[in-house]
Amino acid sequence: MANVVAMFVQYLSAKTGLATGQDLPTLCRRHLPRPVAGFLWVQAELVVMATDLAEFVGAAIALNLLFGVPLFPAGLATAVISFAILALQRLGYRPFELATTFLLGVIGFGFLYQIFAVGGPSVSGVGSGLAPRLAGTESLTLAVGIIGATVMPHVIYLHSAVTAQRKRPVDDFAKRAALRGLRIDCFAGLGLAGLINLTMICIAAVLFHGVGGGFDGSLQGAHESLGRLVGGAAALAFAVALLASGLSSSGVGTFAGQVVMQGFIRRRIPLFLRRGLTMAPALVILGTGLSPDNALVVSQVVLSFGIPFALFPLVLFTRRRDLMGDLANRPLTTWTGVAVCLVLSGLNLYLLSQLLFG
Repeated sequence: MANVVAMFVQYLSAKTGLATGQDLPTLCRRHLPRPVAGFLWVQAELVVMATDLAEFVGAAIALNLLFGVPLFPAGLATAVISFAILALQRLGYRPFELATTFLLGVIGFGFLYQIFAVGGPSVSGVGSGLAPRLAGTESLTLAVGIIGATVMPHVIYLHSAVTAQRKRPVDDFAKRAALRGLRIDCFAGLGLAGLINLTMICIAAVLFHGVGGGFDGSLQGAHESLGRLVGGAAALAFAVALLASGLSSSGVGTFAGQVVMQGFIRRRIPLFLRRGLTMAPALVILGTGLSPDNALVVSQVVLSFGIPFALFPLVLFTRRRDLMGDLANRPLTTWTGVAVCLVLSGLNLYLLSQLLFG
């Protein structure tokens, strides 16, 4: 369900950039009251920091699993690698996009290999598992984290910017053709991401319930269980996929941070300085010995809390014909966006109330 929502939201974001030639943060600054835009900027920066924390910690854990490097030195090594990936930006967006696509391919291969290596879940089991059900605050926390990790509010800002920077179509026919291409891109890319997400959950389910258990829910536990129950190749594929995921997403998060700052307050700082600032919380967690797995879950919950703050303005702007022209939302699209906002906000508030008063 989160993946379907992600397809819908990212499609709206891409359409915004195509129709207006502006990114979502810029539209917020120009068309919303200054206090509102200022609040949205602050929460967007927190979302970007949560994104960097998750991906940075994940990549550091992957280096630890692959080479036995302690977590803090692994974090420093991750910083060096991520800086190298960011250097591709100097060559333009295309090399960065190709590098990210390659890393996504590595992720997909790694997790598809694992699902076959563990024997695969039953079709009926997967079907019954797709029915959402909650069992207490811990279950709700994980569900909200899955939503945050899948919909990714920082990418809502970034996607509109990437689309806006492309050459705009000159006539209605070209606009419609470009819009169809964006729709295909969103559905294909996020469809692959959804398959990978589903595969990860199925692997955990099979390890825990099917072929011997012993899985404690941590990334290190997943790696150990794969090696013990399936074989070293499956464990290696898991660690490589985890590393590729962290490195690709960390670069995306840094670019999203630049878009957020430039759009909301018309300020830019060097990419390397921004990367250094946003990686600091992750290094603190790795250096002080706090649980990296708990930090990962909390960071994804923070992302979920940021989704409505990006989605409400997005729906507001995409319904306006004076901004979007012929690409303005139809009423059904607008009301679908409003419904998604309300459902996600309700889940977030319910989780918050359970954590505070439950």
